[in-house]
Order: sequence, then structure tokens, then C-alpha cells
Amino acid sequence: QLHLVESGGGLVQPGGSLSLSCAASGLTLGNYAIHWCRQPPGKERATVSCISASGDYTDYADSVKGRFTISRVNTKNKVYLQMNMLEPEDTAVYSCAARSRYCSNYINSYIYWGQGTQVTVSS
Repeated sequence: QLHLVESGGGLVQPGGSLSLSCAASGLTLGNYAIHWCRQPPGKERATVSCISASGDYTDYADSVKGRFTISRVNTKNKVYLQMNMLEPEDTAVYSCAARSRYCSNYINSYIYWGQGTQVTVSS
């Protein structure tokens, strides 16, 4: 179900930074845990980060830990992903998704999705 909209993708050089935003249409994001997922070319989609509905819990895949930061401002109905020290391996379509109130790596449990935004890391 496409209730979310991602923005902020683009082309960036290795070592650079990019910020992604996830906004809701017809949903109150504060009721949901929000996940950022990515799908590199030719590979399966995987969760790279999540934040609980209350914002008191965050999690990151090992591949992005220390480089990416997830945050939310529920009064703005938005969730963000700050990506630093980007690497070519980070190139992917990034999507946000919502489920319940708590984080889960089980992608099939995500009930609301955005269309995705392309992030390309290349020199």
C-alpha cells in the first residue's frame, strides 16, 4: 500500500552525504515504526534502519551502522535518514515502510510503503 512518499535521493560522490525524507499521505506516522529499506540493482530488498513509533528505539544494519542516522519528527509527520560517508555499495532504491509500533526485519510485515527514491554513489 503506497501511503508514504520518499524524497532526497540523487547522485553523490563516495564519501559524501545525503538526506532522505519520508512523508505520509493519509497516515499518522507517529502511530508506526518506520523502516528504511534499500534494493541495490539485481539484489533483494533489505532493511537498513528502523525507528520505533515513539522514537525511543533505533536499529541499523551492520553495513550502515555509524554512517546512517534515522530520526523522526512526529509533529511534522516525517521520518528522516541521514546518510554520511556514502560508498558505492550504498547505491540502491531507498524506500520507507511502516508497520505496527515496533521495529522488525520481517519485510512482509510492513503494511505501508513509499515508491522509493534512487540513491547513486559514484565518482
